[in-house]
Amino acid sequence: MSWAVGYDSRWGRDIGYGVPATCDHPGCGAAIDRGLAYVCAGSEPYGGEDGCGLYFCGEHMLIGGGVRQKCVRCEAGKPPYDPTPDTAEWIAWKLGDESWQPWRDENPEAVAAMRGRRRRMGGRLRR
Repeated sequence: MSWAVGYDSRWGRDIGYGVPATCDHPGCGAAIDRGLAYVCAGSEPYGGEDGCGLYFCGEHMLIGGGVRQKCVRCEAGKPPYDPTPDTAEWIAWKLGDESWQPWRDENPEAVAAMRGRRRRMGGRLRR
């Protein structure tokens, strides 16, 4: 099984090492991917039982008890941060790449929402 691209229904977004992303720590902006190396409660899909399932750069990830990597909030037992939105790169890929055409055909509401986000970003989508 590949973890290149999957879907996290808890957070309502694509995940996997094939999904370019931004660190979920507020205001960070570091470029990462949504692969297992960056997930809170590392190497556990969706964060396992101990993590929030959000994705963080090395600056915002702690090694909790020397075993699992966790974000600051989970380590302190606090509620998770709000997830960051998809990157312009990922939106452009999903809206334009032929491999996503079946998904676009089956999900017209999601496509409309993504196009709206693209317009709000000022059309600054690059691939």
